[in-house]
Amino acid sequence: MADKNNIKGYWKTNIRYLVGLLIAWFVVSYGAGIIFAPTLNQFKLGGFPLGFWFAQQGAIYIFVILIFVYVYLMNRLDRKYDVDEK
Repeated sequence: MADKNNIKGYWKTNIRYLVGLLIAWFVVSYGAGIIFAPTLNQFKLGGFPLGFWFAQQGAIYIFVILIFVYVYLMNRLDRKYDVDEK
């Protein structure tokens, strides 16, 4: 059985990963899609204003990428604390 310090360290790191990834997603989806949209709309991507693209497509792409980043980080964390599936 894992000791309490390992469990606390594991969950502290896990929560830190979650918060960081959620902040990144928020910045891309809300920030780029709404707050910075007027500035980003000066540029075009695929014929559409960049702010519109982030609001409609970019946030979804970033979310999928963040899922893969989270899986990578958690697999590494599981190995570090020896709780990975063997």
